[in-house]
Amino acid sequence: MFDGYDSCSEDTSSSSSSDESEEEVAPLPSSLPIIKNNGQVYTYPDGKSGMATCEMCGMVGVRDAFYSKTKRFCSVSCSRSYSSNSKKASILARLQGKPPTKKAKVLQKQPLVAKLAAYAQYQATLQNQAKTKAAVPVEGFSWGNYINSNSFTAAPVTCFKHAPMGTCWGDISEGVRVEVPNTDCSLPTKVFWIAGIVKLAGYNALLRYEGFENDSSLDFWCNICESDIHPVGWCATSGKPLVPPRTIQHKYTNWKAFLVKRLTGAKTLPPDFSQKVSESMQYPFKTSMRVEVVDKTHLCRTRVAVVESVIGGRLRLVYEESEDKSDDFWCHMYSPLIHHIGWSRSIGHRFKRSDITKKQDGHFDAPPHLFMKVKEVDAAGEWFKEGMKLEAIDPLNLSAICVATIRKVLADGYLMIGIDGSEAADGSDWFCYHATSPSIFPVGFCEINMIELTPPRGYAKLPFKWFDYLRETDSIAAPVKLFNKEVPNHGFHVGMKLEAVDLMEPRLVCVATVTRIIHRLLRIHFDGWEDEYDQWVDCESPDLYPVGWCQLTGYQLQPPAPQSSRDSQSSSSKQKKKAKSQQYKGHKKMTSLQLKEELLDGEEYSFLQGASDQESNGSASYYIKQEP
Repeated sequence: MFDGYDSCSEDTSSSSSSDESEEEVAPLPSSLPIIKNNGQVYTYPDGKSGMATCEMCGMVGVRDAFYSKTKRFCSVSCSRSYSSNSKKASILARLQGKPPTKKAKVLQKQPLVAKLAAYAQYQATLQNQAKTKAAVPVEGFSWGNYINSNSFTAAPVTCFKHAPMGTCWGDISEGVRVEVPNTDCSLPTKVFWIAGIVKLAGYNALLRYEGFENDSSLDFWCNICESDIHPVGWCATSGKPLVPPRTIQHKYTNWKAFLVKRLTGAKTLPPDFSQKVSESMQYPFKTSMRVEVVDKTHLCRTRVAVVESVIGGRLRLVYEESEDKSDDFWCHMYSPLIHHIGWSRSIGHRFKRSDITKKQDGHFDAPPHLFMKVKEVDAAGEWFKEGMKLEAIDPLNLSAICVATIRKVLADGYLMIGIDGSEAADGSDWFCYHATSPSIFPVGFCEINMIELTPPRGYAKLPFKWFDYLRETDSIAAPVKLFNKEVPNHGFHVGMKLEAVDLMEPRLVCVATVTRIIHRLLRIHFDGWEDEYDQWVDCESPDLYPVGWCQLTGYQLQPPAPQSSRDSQSSSSKQKKKAKSQQYKGHKKMTSLQLKEELLDGEEYSFLQGASDQESNGSASYYIKQEP
């Protein structure tokens, strides 16, 4: 069918009495390397001579060596088979990723574009890997081994609309066939073979070479978006040989017939798959762009920062006044914490003016259209008011949903919110959420969904009851109808594996698990760590990624803490986290600049976290009845 399908193997002395092998083949130019097997002659196209593809079997070879004047077929048998079985020819052509034609083609022109794009992306990935060596090394962690040894399942790529291929993954699933490098081969040149997806985990696929059937001895994991993974037919159009693995090369005498049978009706990747991967990894944010972003030392205001680097859509932002570029933090380009220059003034948000009175050479304002758009709201009628009570994810303790108060109403639907009992006297720890944010909830959300609600610090009347608290504080609850009740069909399930940002250390992306789902709210557990480090995250948070995202983008993945070192690491980390928690619960949450920066690194992601409806995607019992 394709180049090498007719038992193109390393054993050049074997022969067969098949009809195809008995046909005469015109002599080939001596300058081209050839492989003879089962009487058939195959060439490794040199990219210079006129090439042709057999319209029956898909073999690529030198045009002058093909049969008949039209050079449409590699042999007489293919010519006869094509004439007597046009249906089979049509099926084979579709598997090649091209429609059957009446004319021979000089190939390798169109596929070259996709190959170059994939190669360019591969080079970019290598460069990205070089930029992220400062993170903790993976120390041999393998997603494939981790999933296989524990029978885990991973969240599908379609759950992550912001990730590469998230919106165009299609129906890639188990059973899909691809062409991959044949590693069970000793030929001096790189050859390929067909493999089928046995198991899919995010971008990673467990593959098995065709011909091994139930034998898993040579199964291997790979990232399906790698430049070496191709749709069936790529070898034919690119002039690459298909060679069966050495372990099974004598299993069949006619590999063409075997593959025709196996591949008829099978699915493969779209012909433009590599091009789509490359396009989905082009990011609009560029280095030296200026943005407004939350001030780590005072959550209630923003500052100007400059994009220092972009990796996989994640931005390393450096505050404009940082001369040594050490005052930085990470966030995704779709984070609600970053805005265009002038955003703060437009909505009435506090802003720290830069000491730099003039733009530095090469710096330029990021265009407004690059930033994530929020939903429009109608604040003309009944709307949020200062002093109203609600429940909100604490940006400084992302495992907690707390009693909170609206402290200020800004323009365009933005709200300044404070955590009851833990606010700084000057309001420097208020944080900004949009009215449609999935991180804020109506009074009673935690109770109805059996989530522990964190009461105000120092509140003695426990267990906490909203009815009593509202009466004691002479407050009213924010109307339920003002909250975001939309629950997308996100596709997550409890137990699914993924890669997630540790929002308390946002430069780190870690191995994680979904442990609970409440409507659109996910409880993310970091594998190898205690439950107290879990974080509530929205299902559409740009800080969640499919398995294999770090490998694809060149970002460093943090593996689960090993049991041997978990105790020592956990001890120091616990002290650090306890310090954060204690600082948070005091009147002044942060006593040092460094602690403030660490705390607010987590805050910068919280704007997209939260929940809004039930796990069943319904809203009938989502809220409890409010009473004064």
